[in-house]
Amino acid sequence: MDGQRRRAQCPHHAIDTPVYDAVREAVLRLIRSRQIRPDSSAGPVYFVLHDVASEARARELAAALHAALYGHLEPLARAIPLTP
Repeated sequence: MDGQRRRAQCPHHAIDTPVYDAVREAVLRLIRSRQIRPDSSAGPVYFVLHDVASEARARELAAALHAALYGHLEPLARAIPLTP
């Protein structure tokens, strides 16, 4: 495995480092803004978001994170903007 790829959840799926970094930073923004608990996990192997405000918000975040893992960062940017 070269330095530009990281393994994510499935042994047959690798994500680019910039994508991984974007997802990890988004999870950290959620923690810092207290939208999720600080014991939530920002990877590297999986992501755990504790105490999301509602089922609708949890589904929005899950869909955005899933899209991001396949290289589509737009839903992540909408769900977890850089500024509140």
